[in-house]
Amino acid sequence: MPAGTGTAARQPAMTRGLTLLFALASGAAVGNLYWAQPLLETIAREFHTTTASAGWLVTATQIGYAVGILLIVPLGDVVDRRRLTAAMMLVSAAVLVACALAPSFPFLLVALCLLGVTTIAGQILTPLAGDLAEDAHRGRVVGTVVAGILTGILASRAVSGLVAGIGGWRLVYGAAAVAMVLLAGLVWRALPPLAPKARVAYPKLIASVGAVVVRERAVRWTLILSTTGFAVFTLFWTSLTFLLAGPPFHYPVSVIGLFGLVGIAGAVTAQRAGRLHDRGWSLPATGIAWVLVLASFAIAALSGSAVWMLVLVVFLLDIAIQGQNVLNQTRLLSLSHEGRSRLNTAYITSNFIGGAAGSGAAALLWSAGGWTAVSLAGAALSLMALAAWALGRRGPLVTG
Repeated sequence: MPAGTGTAARQPAMTRGLTLLFALASGAAVGNLYWAQPLLETIAREFHTTTASAGWLVTATQIGYAVGILLIVPLGDVVDRRRLTAAMMLVSAAVLVACALAPSFPFLLVALCLLGVTTIAGQILTPLAGDLAEDAHRGRVVGTVVAGILTGILASRAVSGLVAGIGGWRLVYGAAAVAMVLLAGLVWRALPPLAPKARVAYPKLIASVGAVVVRERAVRWTLILSTTGFAVFTLFWTSLTFLLAGPPFHYPVSVIGLFGLVGIAGAVTAQRAGRLHDRGWSLPATGIAWVLVLASFAIAALSGSAVWMLVLVVFLLDIAIQGQNVLNQTRLLSLSHEGRSRLNTAYITSNFIGGAAGSGAAALLWSAGGWTAVSLAGAALSLMALAAWALGRRGPLVTG
């Protein structure tokens, strides 16, 4: 990858306070992707469409996110990341306002796709955290920021359900727009100007994302695991909304959103996964995480109408998926300094392609066989990932 051409005049230290700000801003940005998830039934009723059709709102947002990651995040290697991060947060705030004012279902679908394209600040800040952290603490710092992202994904469901229960689903997007503006200001104040790490023409910059995947075997194998993990993650959470909104539960959005709080407990636990990387235990811990994913879907298949079993599944699945996500991302970011934004681009783009596939499959599987079909599909994907991990852990997955 191209060598860096300079450093900022004042390189900020990755203090605990800055790490927490990165985690908060990143979590809020990625949380924008998931406000709709517990609201699907409510939105479907307002726009007189089916719940299965409403499920495509999540898919459209994730497709947009993958496009934004691919086309915008690589710029983090060649422009001032302070300016880029603040600008994208402000643009996403404007799109959130459009979502809040959506007059029709097609308008909301397009607006959410654009929201996905623009709400990519977290994926600029994550490799920046890797750049600013000391080598001995990179796993802990990146793990904290990634845990913030994952907590944002889960907290967004709980907050969305509660806010919608008070003031309707449109208030959710309006409040999120205000939060983006405030956080953009905090990030701007906390960071000095950051000089580009490289000088690369934009076409070459985008092409280099694919080049690193082709060149680095460890990247390709890690992407197999991470993409499958995110597909499983969105498959489960989109289907859980359908399950809890229908018989025998018939839960309102405020209660459905509260299930996200169980996942937050898993995210807090998974935050320590970065420390496992620092100790050299990344690959063994990844295998254990996939065993937990498989166990989670086995329990899900047997859960029936037992709420306590569903709560257990949420807890175990989120520990497993979020833990292996931290481990996978930290391993990739250790491969290069100059190209961390591009490595992160390849990682997140593939993840959200998997996420879009998972949420789209959820609607199809739910129509075909309900919760049982979803659970069996999740177990099958877990077995495939475990096979890939077993084949790669002594060679292709090793990053050095």
